[in-house]
Amino acid sequence: MTLTATPTTAPAPPDAACCQPLAAPALSADAAAATAALFRALADPHRVRILNLLATSPDPVCVCDLVAVLGLAQPTVSHHLKKLVGAGLLTRAQRGTWAYYALDPQAMARLAAVTAPPATDGGTP
Repeated sequence: MTLTATPTTAPAPPDAACCQPLAAPALSADAAAATAALFRALADPHRVRILNLLATSPDPVCVCDLVAVLGLAQPTVSHHLKKLVGAGLLTRAQRGTWAYYALDPQAMARLAAVTAPPATDGGTP
C-alpha cells in the first residue's frame, strides 16, 4: 500500500493580498553596513552580557566591576570592551587609572530602529 501526502495549505484570509509592498522604510547600503558592524560586535555571548549589564546600570561601570561579574580575566574583558567601543556601542570615560563604560544612546537607537515595527497613526493596520 502506498501512501501519498496531500498538500495541507491553509487558505489565505479573505483580506490578505499577495505581494503587498513592504511598509518599513528600506535601509541604504551604507546604513545596512553600519548596522551590520554593530551586530558583528555583538556576535559574542560575553559582549551581549556586557551590553546587558551596562543597559541595566544607571551609571557608567568600571572595567574592574565587569571582571568580577563576567568571571573573565581583565585583559579579556578589556578586549571585548574595546570591540564594543570601536563599533560605537559604548562610550568610555577615563577616571584616573580606571575606565568607565556606558551604552551609547545613539547606537542603541540605531539598533532599535532596525527591529522596531513601523509607527502607526493610531488606525488599524
